[in-house]
Amino acid sequence: MLFATLVAAVLHASWNAVAHWIPDKTASLTIVNLGGLLCAVPLVSVAAAPDAASWPYLAASTVLHVAYNCLLMTSYRLGDLSQTYPLARGTSPLVVTLLAAALLGETPRHGQIAGVLLISAGLACLVFWGHRTHPSRPAAVGAAVATGLMIAAYTTVDGAGVRLAGSTLGYIAWLMMLEQTAIPAAAFAWRGRKLWYEIRPVWHIGIAGGAMSVAAYGLVLWAQTRSALADVAALRESSIIVGALLGTFLFKERFGAARVLATCAVAVGIAVMYLV
Repeated sequence: MLFATLVAAVLHASWNAVAHWIPDKTASLTIVNLGGLLCAVPLVSVAAAPDAASWPYLAASTVLHVAYNCLLMTSYRLGDLSQTYPLARGTSPLVVTLLAAALLGETPRHGQIAGVLLISAGLACLVFWGHRTHPSRPAAVGAAVATGLMIAAYTTVDGAGVRLAGSTLGYIAWLMMLEQTAIPAAAFAWRGRKLWYEIRPVWHIGIAGGAMSVAAYGLVLWAQTRSALADVAALRESSIIVGALLGTFLFKERFGAARVLATCAVAVGIAVMYLV
């Protein structure tokens, strides 16, 4: 479970870097989702259909994922990857821990609580301490926090839904099919043929990003069937380290001492979650 979740973290940061790199965020959102859709179609054809009990969760998760994608692209339009990505991801673990305890009866261990707090504190430092000399745009921060709340919501919904599905692969496949059909359909209805001209130069990169997105969340859902939601949610946020490195080397964003210390906090938090 640990290895799968960490691989998912790397893939997740990578597809977010792709989405951030494409200048037109509507085109970015559309092509990444089309890439995910191409991966979902064969999965739906071979996977067993999820049980009826999981379909309300699939419907709710689809709505939450659409909102998440829209908020994510808004935050990327307004702020830097190294600012908005950690803030969005850092908001999620604490909220997931609370929701899992309140709704699913998962009582957090003392070590789990300490680990989640350390990870979240490290991620928060990556945003606020590293930007003391470069004040954050309130709109970018607001969009990133809202994105984090959407992450927490769909993580909790999917954690419950996939356990009722009877087929982990079937749940993943249908979730991706539903989610990644809705966004391109809405985008083309809004922008029409003009959207094709924005997509054509970057279609191959966007498709690769979509494939990484499907693989990343598929691994997370699989991990959620074998471990507590809060553990998986916190571990996957180690993707912020990869995101910070990508922001540094690809987008020339600053990675100073504050972010090194925050990275250490995240690593210690992961160790505490598993050893205490």
